[in-house]
Amino acid sequence: MSRAFVREPDGDQVAEDLPELPQEPIPNYVTPEGMEYLQAWCERLKTERYELESHDKNMLDSSKLAHVLRDLRYVEGRIDHAVVVGSGEQPQDKVAFGARVDARDGNGEPHSWRIVGENQADIALSLVSWVSPLARALNGAGVGDTVTWRRPAGDLELEVTAIGYR
Repeated sequence: MSRAFVREPDGDQVAEDLPELPQEPIPNYVTPEGMEYLQAWCERLKTERYELESHDKNMLDSSKLAHVLRDLRYVEGRIDHAVVVGSGEQPQDKVAFGARVDARDGNGEPHSWRIVGENQADIALSLVSWVSPLARALNGAGVGDTVTWRRPAGDLELEVTAIGYR
């Protein structure tokens, strides 16, 4: 088929076709470090926007600019609705938002996680979102309590061995 009659988007249409990133309808709880992360992300996007806007307009820049603008709207929305929760605001003897939790599973294997906001979550760094099944299972537990983490791979019993806030 000839490409002569195929309509291709011009630079203005790229932004129209780009879906917005969803803003969750739940509070955006963040740790102080999580807020710093969001603010740094916002500044990086603003810098990238400035650099793209100062170049000649072409299809590649327009597409990239549309992505940057969309991401910037998302991050600014997350910052606008952020509720910063400091460690001093939490019960020190119970698991709550911002807690570093040490636990032992039924096989005696030690585990450690920190409960953080959604944008700060990174399982590779043992940072779990406060809305995750793991955080929900741990929420409100004290040292010595056993909780059940319901997971697709099967339930896992965890005994909380330490709770800390920093």
